[in-house]
Amino acid sequence: MASIVKRQTSKGDTHYLVRYRDPSGKVRNKTFRRAEDARRFASTTEADMVRGAWVDPNAGRVLFRDYAARWVAERTTSRGRKLAPRTVELYRSQLAKHIEPTFGDVDLSKITVAAVRSWHSQLVGRGHPTAAAKCYRLLRAILATAVEDDLILKNPCTIKGAGVERSGERPVATADQVWDLADEIDDHLRAFILVGAFAGLRFSEAAGLQRRHVDLLHRTITVEHQLERVSKATAEHLGMDTVGFGPPKSDAGYRTLAIPAPLVPELERHLGIYAAPGPDGLVFVGPLGAPLSRGNFTHQWKPARIAAGLPAGFRYHDLRHTHMTAAAESGASTKELMRRLGQSSPAAALRYQHATDRRDVEIADAVGATLRRRSDDRRAGQGA
Repeated sequence: MASIVKRQTSKGDTHYLVRYRDPSGKVRNKTFRRAEDARRFASTTEADMVRGAWVDPNAGRVLFRDYAARWVAERTTSRGRKLAPRTVELYRSQLAKHIEPTFGDVDLSKITVAAVRSWHSQLVGRGHPTAAAKCYRLLRAILATAVEDDLILKNPCTIKGAGVERSGERPVATADQVWDLADEIDDHLRAFILVGAFAGLRFSEAAGLQRRHVDLLHRTITVEHQLERVSKATAEHLGMDTVGFGPPKSDAGYRTLAIPAPLVPELERHLGIYAAPGPDGLVFVGPLGAPLSRGNFTHQWKPARIAAGLPAGFRYHDLRHTHMTAAAESGASTKELMRRLGQSSPAAALRYQHATDRRDVEIADAVGATLRRRSDDRRAGQGA
């Protein structure tokens, strides 16, 4: 039980000392100027200890910057794996650019709901809504762990919907645009474009393909890993090379996919001319034989995209959208789309099952044809 002792200072001021034992048995004291505040603190502290919700008031005196660095270093995925190097790089960048300038030198216990709301509002106001959503999710995750570590009582990230990215519909290429893009880009990247559209691989998955992953006889591509590139600073921080192989984004990313027939001769030609030698040789390499880099690829991509008549915002990843939209329109189920996507959650697959205008017309015509046949059959029977 907490006790309250009334005390008089040498200057004649009255203070109220609240004395209590924390769950470990340590005696703690806190002084108040008003008796009402002392009684409120005593009763709240007792209630928190009874509920098991008491938090050491000194525990949160940890700079956010220090705790965030430790959080990134110790964080694991839902499968218990260490964060991928690219994810570490992304988190470190988000912290340095958008979060630590505001909260880096603030104690965890001093980060308030109002402070988080103000920070988020300013980030959105500077024209970074997507970055604001990503950084809010990161801040929320870090502070949620601080709650689990009993460093703070509750998470101050309470803004509804702040972590949701409201990006518009991604563009989809037509069949002609896919082939025009492949025709316009440098020849050593032609098959790389077609793999994005015909197999729906991510950039890093396609860039990480080795000869042994491509089986043209059985028309399959196996995704076993992805090519990872990180900055020199991140590589030094993690003690790794700047380029290497890493696991797919999730366990579902390990997959063997059937590839459409038109892709087979394109890959056969590419393997005969451009791929690195040996079963472990990279299928797609740069002009000098090095692993593909996004920077060099972008220099080739932009003029080809313009020549193919694709919009300015069209990215390589949109070839994956193009592939999955075509698969959904073919009637692929959610599970089938998830498998091709390499996704463990149906959320992404469901995005591709929206009804396009063309598909909606096809459905309407099919329904109309079915109903018309039944009606015609009935009338024909009556006439007889």
